[in-house]
Amino acid sequence: MRHLPPLAAVRAFEAAARHGHFTRAAEELGMTQAAVSYQVRLLEDRVGHKLFFRTGGGVKLTDVGARIAPLLSGAFDTMEEAFRTVRQETESVLTISCTVSFASNWLAPRLGAFQVTRPSLAVRLQSQNHIVDFAREDVDVAVRVGHGEWPGLTAHFVMRDALRAFASPAFIAAHPPIESIDDVLRLPRISAGDEWWSIWRDCFDAAHIEDRPSPGLRLDSQIMEVQAIMAGHGIGLLNPLFWAQDIAAGRLVPAFGETVFDHRSYWLVYPAHTGARPKVKAFREWLLAEAAREAASDPFGNYERP
Repeated sequence: MRHLPPLAAVRAFEAAARHGHFTRAAEELGMTQAAVSYQVRLLEDRVGHKLFFRTGGGVKLTDVGARIAPLLSGAFDTMEEAFRTVRQETESVLTISCTVSFASNWLAPRLGAFQVTRPSLAVRLQSQNHIVDFAREDVDVAVRVGHGEWPGLTAHFVMRDALRAFASPAFIAAHPPIESIDDVLRLPRISAGDEWWSIWRDCFDAAHIEDRPSPGLRLDSQIMEVQAIMAGHGIGLLNPLFWAQDIAAGRLVPAFGETVFDHRSYWLVYPAHTGARPKVKAFREWLLAEAAREAASDPFGNYERP
């Protein structure tokens, strides 16, 4: 256990020793001259020796004060350097958190373009489906799915969350024509108990149609679901924006209906007090510009704010 005097008293003494003046020390520390004098007296009481004697224009160190002052200044220099190193490291790394599907299928292929604009900034991408706690986790920005309202966070709209039913060509060929939502609900589905199926039905005004999903594959991400769909295990709901190459190559084919949009969207979020940090500002500007560029050639309205 360390037996140290109050840090406020030590700081006041060290500043006064450097300046040779209580008033200048007070200006540096944002305190009153009386407060500095009080803190110094507290330290003198703890040490059991006078540390200053007054002169005409200020204060001078006593012999005891002169022995202590350089050691304390050196200690503060060491602490300042430690925090400076941390700040430099913090500003040189940008940590991004987002869902697995968004990270793998939208952000990661484009992130190299951002890195080119900021070559001195290391980028760390964390793909995870849980909502990060900025107060507890080492994350600078996140892309979340929701309505854009999170207390204490600044949120910027990126894109809507789209849904469409897909299957493999082999699955479509092996089953009768799929001409209605009833047909879809009777066939094997991937993650049939997931809330996305209810959202999808609601978009077609089909909430009245009873859905009793049979036991089957329940997967945690679109990445796993798309593999099961392409393997022919059932119909699945996907965001077509994330799987454009597989759709274009014919590995995924629409099973029924058009693309619909969930009531939730993708948002860039970060703590309100960090928005002015250079790395956060740079990523925000790049991401929103990238979304705007994509919107110019998107015929489906994925980037139109609902």
